[in-house]
Amino acid sequence: MAHVVTTKCVGCKFTDCVEVCPVACFYESEGQLVIHPDECIDCTACVAECPVEAIYADHSVPDEFSASTEFNASESARIKGLGQEALTTKKAPLPTAEQRKAELGY
Repeated sequence: MAHVVTTKCVGCKFTDCVEVCPVACFYESEGQLVIHPDECIDCTACVAECPVEAIYADHSVPDEFSASTEFNASESARIKGLGQEALTTKKAPLPTAEQRKAELGY
């Protein structure tokens, strides 16, 4: 099993989650973070760190975010295939992050 970053991350890209990940399975897409499903060890450390609750276990992704599971798999593989390294340190969120966080009710 793996965890999935849902579209709640779009417009935010908070990276608190990458600092607690023991295996470096987060990759940076243009609009959000994604988790490589073959690298995630399902430790759940990242879940509590996300300020917008965008991360779910793959078997618990709400129906409204079901497309996120395939997106994480394909996008993380694409990014890794381009030679981009996994994120391991916190970065500044997107300029729209606080606004998006408020829109999501957090």
